[in-house]
Amino acid sequence: MSPETTPDTDRRARVRDAALAAVPAALADLGTLVRIPSIAFPGFDRAEVARSADAVKALLDDLGIFERVEIRTAVVPETGVPGMPAVLATRRARNGRPTILLYAHHDVQPVGDESLWESPPFEPTVRGGRLYGRGAADDKAGIMAHVGALRALVAALGSDVDLGVNLFIEGEEEAGSASFAAFLHENADALRADVIVVADSGNWDATTPALTVSLRGNARFTLTVRTLEHASHSGMFGGAVPDAMLATIRLLDTLWDEDGAVAVDGVIERDAETPEYSEETLRDEAGLPAGVQPIGRGSILSRIWNKPSVTVTGIDAPSVRNASNTLTPEVSVVISMRVAPGQDARTAYAALEAHLRAHAPFGAELTFSDIDCGDGFLVDTSGTAVTAARAALEDGYGAAPVDIGVGGSIPFIADLVREFPQAQILVTGVEDPHARAHSPNESLHLDTFRHALLSEALLLERLDRDGL
Repeated sequence: MSPETTPDTDRRARVRDAALAAVPAALADLGTLVRIPSIAFPGFDRAEVARSADAVKALLDDLGIFERVEIRTAVVPETGVPGMPAVLATRRARNGRPTILLYAHHDVQPVGDESLWESPPFEPTVRGGRLYGRGAADDKAGIMAHVGALRALVAALGSDVDLGVNLFIEGEEEAGSASFAAFLHENADALRADVIVVADSGNWDATTPALTVSLRGNARFTLTVRTLEHASHSGMFGGAVPDAMLATIRLLDTLWDEDGAVAVDGVIERDAETPEYSEETLRDEAGLPAGVQPIGRGSILSRIWNKPSVTVTGIDAPSVRNASNTLTPEVSVVISMRVAPGQDARTAYAALEAHLRAHAPFGAELTFSDIDCGDGFLVDTSGTAVTAARAALEDGYGAAPVDIGVGGSIPFIADLVREFPQAQILVTGVEDPHARAHSPNESLHLDTFRHALLSEALLLERLDRDGL
């Protein structure tokens, strides 16, 4: 051993080498997972989600380090229907070491309009340093970052690992995690951990890692606007009778001010500083054309991370193809509100519902249904696990990590906080700003994946060596 080499540095070096060597096999296994169309939404084949769970279980069985690997479900409390299959693996800690819970999900979003994909969504395709396919980034890459990091730990250290490791690979995150809280409660003893790593977020860019320290909450619901008992001829009655489309357009327009900022009393903003982020970067990452102006006020990242937003994500109304000279009696829209971190999601929803009822034009009848609320999240960054994670990310990426907020929502993290209040929660991920999660041509930046796998392996090694 050279004078500069210590047992600890030699150990880290072995884990580093093993992690880099594990990347090709991890990507090959990721390709296998991407080929399974594990969409947990209603109307899709539940058997494919079960097939995906089986494939994940086989990967965890092959690691050979867990005392138990099982596929489990929990019943959705509101419906009494079993949720989608999740994979749960457990390994007890030894010699006073902590236990880490690694989370990811194996279900994916629907593909949308398949004609917009440049390659088949469930056929993993590499081009330009990226792996394309539905779930390639969100979140089957998260699964393989966990598996690859554990493979590296076992390859480098063999049986000389005292760290407790639990894995929870969910099967319905994209569809709303309806049975998540019940699953946590029923399996609390198996899932309990000192540190929880949620691999379902993103990074500052393709070369700079990030820890997600804030997430917006969400409130999603269907609004139905009705003004007529039945459809009527637009020529005979138009100009005197308000149709549902007119009422819906007028009503929705009240949700935003002239700058596009949310104009709903009782919905709050969070006051927090944000890093520099230019409009040029926004246009590049979001695909915003030169002629279209950004909406909102304040710094761009404050609008995305710390302020509410309201988006109409779906509408049921006569299509252009089926248009006729008819006054539409009823229109339904899906409204998705992102709630500022720190505000209770149901409080924000109540404010939005009250606003809509108060502004309903022409006496239109409003019905609210399919209400789904999830709270945001603020990370306590003072914990030792955060320090360890930052060091591992810097070692793995070769760049200092950035603390970021995320405009999206991961509501189940609030469930984790309620069930395991003493656990330190780390929100990481393998996505970069060009991953296009949930969109056509979703992809994984291959170098980002390599760095993420390496960083997690180094974090596991550090927790196994030093504890918390």
